[in-house]
Amino acid sequence: MYRQFLPIILLTISNVFMTFAWYGHLKFKSTALWTVILVSWSIAFLEYCFQVPANRIGHEYFSAAQLKTMQEVITLIVFSIFSITYLKEEFKWNYLAGFFFIILAVFFIFKKW
Repeated sequence: MYRQFLPIILLTISNVFMTFAWYGHLKFKSTALWTVILVSWSIAFLEYCFQVPANRIGHEYFSAAQLKTMQEVITLIVFSIFSITYLKEEFKWNYLAGFFFIILAVFFIFKKW
C-alpha cells in the first residue's frame, strides 16, 4: 500500500532538484552563463533519476494525466517555498488565487465521473 505514495515522494525530491536547476542560479548573476548551464544540467540529471522512477511506479496506480497534475501541484508547492526561503521573494495574494484554480483543476482531473 505504501508503494502508492512512493511516486509522490519521488516527485517531491525530483522537484527540489529541478527547482534548484532552473532557478538556483538566479542568486549568482555574476557567474558566467555557460557555467550555470553546466551546473544546472548536472542538477537536472539528478532530477531525472527521481522523476523517471516516480512516473514508472506511479503509472501502476495513476493515469498519466493524474501523474502530471500531481507533479505540477508539487512543483508549485516546492517553488513557493523555494522562492520565499532561497530567493527571498514575497508571496503575493494573486499567487494564492492562481494556485486555488490549479487545485480546482486537480479536483476535476482526479474526480471519478
